[in-house]
Amino acid sequence: MSIEKLEVTPDYSSHQISSKFTDYTYTVNVFVPQGPVPEEGFPIYYVLDGSSYFQLVKEAVRLQSRNAAKTGVTPAIVVGIGHREDMHERRFFDFTAPAAAYVYPARFKGKGYDKHGGAQDFTRFFEEELKPSIQAKFHVDGQQQTLFGHSLAGYYVLWQLFYEHSSFQRYIAISPSIWWNNHELLANAPLFMKEQSVVNEKIFIGVGELETFMVDDAQQIVSDLKNRVDIDFYEALGENHASVVPTVMSRALRSVNKN
Repeated sequence: MSIEKLEVTPDYSSHQISSKFTDYTYTVNVFVPQGPVPEEGFPIYYVLDGSSYFQLVKEAVRLQSRNAAKTGVTPAIVVGIGHREDMHERRFFDFTAPAAAYVYPARFKGKGYDKHGGAQDFTRFFEEELKPSIQAKFHVDGQQQTLFGHSLAGYYVLWQLFYEHSSFQRYIAISPSIWWNNHELLANAPLFMKEQSVVNEKIFIGVGELETFMVDDAQQIVSDLKNRVDIDFYEALGENHASVVPTVMSRALRSVNKN
């Protein structure tokens, strides 16, 4: 049977995956499009905070791929990675980088979480457990992998770009929490640019007009990267931190799929 003629039925399944690296069990939802499998495999989108955004991204990909000639978005596998009921606390562990100390902004009024700095272990879960399990079951194009995250997960997307950029070819960070730990990502950006002789990744950063300081942070990091990186920035007028994701998702997908 040739790959070109292989057919799959729509596949939407939910799994519990326990990681030995993070010592945590994630809810992983997987969507596989109907139709012929491309010879090179399906593109794939990994969606952080999957309990909130898996369905949105899945539908955005599915609808836009109906007219791929105009949108550039082709049928793709969508994988959502979600936390359990401790989502808010766990995000501050999985999505933040190791550091000697952690500083919360004054607006948190001394409130925060006890555990931080699990990003490296979360990446090992991604690379050594999750991806192999997906690739063992489905034909995936390893050169068309996209990572999506919003807010603190958007911070992780950019951190992943700076430290493990070969893991994905496309990065979507919406309202990234660049403020985290005294804006440490702003210091990481020029180091990344200095260390990489060639940067082929595509990046989309979106933010809502009403997100005040997050708009300034996003513009700053885009300014630091734009001379060397294929990066697209969009400020959604009239949108806030809660409303921005559905507003810009369509644009983000077209951006990272442009020729």
